[in-house]
Amino acid sequence: QVQLVESGGGLVQAGGSVRLSCVASGRTFSIYSMGWFRQAPGKEREFVAVIRWNDSRTYVADSVKGRVTISRDNAKNTVYLQMNSLKPEDTAVYYCAVGDRGAWPTRKYDYWGQGTQVTVSS
Repeated sequence: QVQLVESGGGLVQAGGSVRLSCVASGRTFSIYSMGWFRQAPGKEREFVAVIRWNDSRTYVADSVKGRVTISRDNAKNTVYLQMNSLKPEDTAVYYCAVGDRGAWPTRKYDYWGQGTQVTVSS
């Protein structure tokens, strides 16, 4: 199994930036990809971005493309999500997850973190 812990959320003003981190522990050698998702109150969980562990290939949702960068530090077993030009509609709980091997972009995720809240004030 893999355990995930997210951090970096908080209250941010519109137009600002936030950098989320997700540290993986456990069977990290088995990680194929790691992704970020978000869920706003009353809405379904939404895919944000994913990065492949061995070559850093990334895929970002159209809804946030141009404002979001996903990166990873293999030595620290950490994946990052840099979000810029934040909008109130970016307010959500952000989750990281470990992707299953197979299709790219990853479609199935096996392990999930507890999430970190990002609130964007107008």
